[in-house]
Amino acid sequence: VCLSVCLSVCLSVCLSVFIEGWEIQTTSTRLARGRRLVSIVCLFVVQVADIGDVGVNPYSLPKSVQLIEDFVRRIGNCRPLTIGGDHTTTLPILRALHAIHGTMALVHVDAHSDTEASMYGEDVAHGTTFYRACVEGLIDPTRCTQIGLRGGDYGPGDYAWTRQQGFHMVWASDCWYKSMVPLMETVRNRIGDHPVYLSFDIDALDPSIAPGTGTPEVGGLTTPQALEIIRACRGLNVVGCDLVEVSPPYDVSSMTALTAANLLFEMLCVVPGVKYY
Repeated sequence: VCLSVCLSVCLSVCLSVFIEGWEIQTTSTRLARGRRLVSIVCLFVVQVADIGDVGVNPYSLPKSVQLIEDFVRRIGNCRPLTIGGDHTTTLPILRALHAIHGTMALVHVDAHSDTEASMYGEDVAHGTTFYRACVEGLIDPTRCTQIGLRGGDYGPGDYAWTRQQGFHMVWASDCWYKSMVPLMETVRNRIGDHPVYLSFDIDALDPSIAPGTGTPEVGGLTTPQALEIIRACRGLNVVGCDLVEVSPPYDVSSMTALTAANLLFEMLCVVPGVKYY
């Protein structure tokens, strides 16, 4: 996994596969400084900084994971806004944030649960992130919600462990033709004032909207639903966010990267300290 930090808030830091981060950064130049629909001018009221690329070892995933964790630890008590990379990048960020905030709640928007115990014999991979986060005590599964699930199953017991831990699992088919506002009220009540991390895999969206990803799954969420999910996190103690799994080689006219840039800006708009008018 080759990563780079490409967007951050004082309040934040962003890690990414270089080409993915560069593409999202490029399309983000089309964004305005505020959001009329939410009456906010975010970049005038929070400190935003690009803190540069994270140096990693492209020949060693374990060493890269450690380098990411070390980097996030060094930036101190910030609220990281992160661009992946695949979902492996979330694990070292959670490890670093755990040292500051303790066990966190989780809002995880994804087509896949990413709670496999291992992948091809490896404990750390993009499909094991939240299994490892759970067993390491980084997240509280009773305060974790996964939204948009619909990835192919390998067997009838695929999600048994996840359910047993207490994860709240929301299938994409249960979201069809619906607003996410009622669901997010339940999520907010489940989290309370607990520190919460927001992780958004772009493949949660339907591939007709976001084709630029390595693991597309039909029947996904819409962009209005994605906006409702993120905007409903306003008022929660959001301690970090990420947007992962954008793959520019599979994208069409940068539409996925542009969507990702907009979602990242929406995340910036819900971190504590942002003022609404």
